Amino acid sequence: MFLRGGIGMFQNTKENLKYPIMQIDLKKIYENVKYMVDMCNQNGISVAGVVKGFNGLPQVVDQFVNAGCKYIATSRMEQIIGLKEYGLKLPIMLIRIPMLSEIEELVKYVDISLNSELETLNRIEQVCKYRGRKHGVVLMFDLGDLREGVFDEEEFIELALYVEKALKNVDLLGIGTNLGCYGSIKPTQKNLGRLCSIAEEIEKRINRKLEIISGGATSSIPLLIDGKMPTKINNLRIGEGILLAKDLHDFWKYDMSHMHQDAFVLKAQVVEIKDKPTYPIGEIFIDAFGGCPSYEDKGKRKRALLAVGKQDFGFHDKLIPKNEGVKIVGSSSDHLIVDIQDLQQEIQVGDILDFHMYYAPMLYLSGSLSVKKVYI
Repeated sequence: MFLRGGIGMFQNTKENLKYPIMQIDLKKIYENVKYMVDMCNQNGISVAGVVKGFNGLPQVVDQFVNAGCKYIATSRMEQIIGLKEYGLKLPIMLIRIPMLSEIEELVKYVDISLNSELETLNRIEQVCKYRGRKHGVVLMFDLGDLREGVFDEEEFIELALYVEKALKNVDLLGIGTNLGCYGSIKPTQKNLGRLCSIAEEIEKRINRKLEIISGGATSSIPLLIDGKMPTKINNLRIGEGILLAKDLHDFWKYDMSHMHQDAFVLKAQVVEIKDKPTYPIGEIFIDAFGGCPSYEDKGKRKRALLAVGKQDFGFHDKLIPKNEGVKIVGSSSDHLIVDIQDLQQEIQVGDILDFHMYYAPMLYLSGSLSVKKVYI
């Protein structure tokens, strides 16, 4: 929809509200998280709710806690520290391999971390011993996506045995993997089945069960929906699949109509309306980001310029106009350009246009200091 300068249609409050706004519907987020947590729990899987996609905003994290996530997970230490200071009680998981420069903070603030390096594990042990603390680790195995994790199976098992037997203050909680984030590798019964086989071998050698067998992220949910998830997988680290569920709908072709895909909405204000050519005039070189976009000549069209840009949302092609008849043309650092030629309603300078979004703009917008967060 579009708003005439405010929260209600045609309200004359252009000067009273500060745009751009990221509107966050906490009830919809709670319902999304509850649905996903319940589905996972019914299949013996705990959920580590990944909060990095909205930069760990505490009001949103509260919905993850209330809806039953067993862990809260993020990749950024500053978010973890902020949430601990906010009063978060759930165990918190660092899902990026710890830097040696942050081990002191890791031991102080983090309950569980994902690890793959012997040197890092030894450093965690040293700091834990000095501080009189314990720290849980999940060792990461690389099944072929080629991001983090030990690649050789025997080396991985030996690392697990080392943590179990040699480290007194670092607890081996389990093992995990990542798929789909770098190499775009699809989780399957075969590759996750291999992780389960490795877990069984480690359990045999340490003579106990591992607490966590983490089978990936949102990209592993299709196996769960299809009833093909290996039974030994007992944890998923889920972010986008809880918050937006658009990847599962648009890329995996699952019906996600039972989940809200509009819990996050960008509201941006129109600052210019002009009829302009659709093909730039002059010798085309590169844009401000070093790219060379292509253009289609459609003659003169009515365009609106909005006061929000790449610095705020990252990728304009991952924004979705709420109004039929609005088409995104492009963007610069500070402006979003939309075609409004086919929009049935009349648009004026000062009006507000709404946009739904995929994961990337949610990540950028939630972290932008120039974008006001409004909770409903």
